[in-house]
Amino acid sequence: MTLYNRIDAYKAQIDAVRPFEHPMLAQLRAYYRIGLTWSSNALEGNTLTESETKVLLEDGLTVGGKPLRDTFEALGHAQAYDFMFSLLGSHDITEADMQTMHRMFYSDIDAEAAGVYRSIPVFITGSAYPVCAPARIQEEMTTLFAWVHAHRGNYHPVEFAAELHKRFVFIHPFIDGNGRIARLLMNTALIQEGYMLAIIPPVLRHEYIALLERAHTDSRDFTAFIAERVLESEKEIMRLLHIPRP
Repeated sequence: MTLYNRIDAYKAQIDAVRPFEHPMLAQLRAYYRIGLTWSSNALEGNTLTESETKVLLEDGLTVGGKPLRDTFEALGHAQAYDFMFSLLGSHDITEADMQTMHRMFYSDIDAEAAGVYRSIPVFITGSAYPVCAPARIQEEMTTLFAWVHAHRGNYHPVEFAAELHKRFVFIHPFIDGNGRIARLLMNTALIQEGYMLAIIPPVLRHEYIALLERAHTDSRDFTAFIAERVLESEKEIMRLLHIPRP
C-alpha cells in the first residue's frame, strides 16, 4: 500500500463519522488552532511554548518576559487560521486570499508591509538558491495562482498541497512571514479537499528545511515528508475520536 493509499484509507474511516457535530467540530478547530499556530511560529524562532500559546489564544493572557513580537505573531497567525476555515467551502485559493492571510498575520508587526509584496531583495540563510527578484514577484504570483486554478486536479490533493507550499516559498514574496503563509496555503488546500492538516513540529525543523532545499532539484522527498505529516494528523484524530484504523 502506497503512502497516498494509506492516507486515503484513513480519510475514508474519518469521513465515515462525518459530519462532526457542532461541539466536536468546534473542539477540533480550537485544538488545531493552537497546535498549528504554535508549531508554525516555533519553526521560525518564536519562543512561546504550546502552553503559552494556548493561554494567549484562549484566555487573552500575555506571557511576561517574552518579546511582544512573539505575542503578535501568535495572535496574527490565529486570525489567519480562522480565515483559512472561511475558505473551506471553496475549491479555489486566490492571490487575494493569500494576501488577506498575510495581512492578518503581519498587520500588528508592520502594518505597511502587511499583505504587500517586498520591494527589496532578500536571501535565505543557508540556501544555495536565490528567491524571486522584487521586480518579478507580481508576475510570479499571477502565474502561481493561475497554476492553482488550472492544474489542481492533476495532482493527488496531498501532493498538490505540498507543491503549492514549495512553489510559494521559493518565490518568497513578502519581507517576512513567507514560511507561515506557505503552510497556511498548504493546509487550506488540504482542508478544502477534506484532508487533515499537515502540522510540522519544531523537532523536525532541520529535516523540513533540508528537504525544502533539496526540492529545488527533486521534490519527491519533500512531498513524502508532507504526506507523512498528514498521515500523522489522521492517526491523531482517529485516536481522539476512537476511530478504528483500517
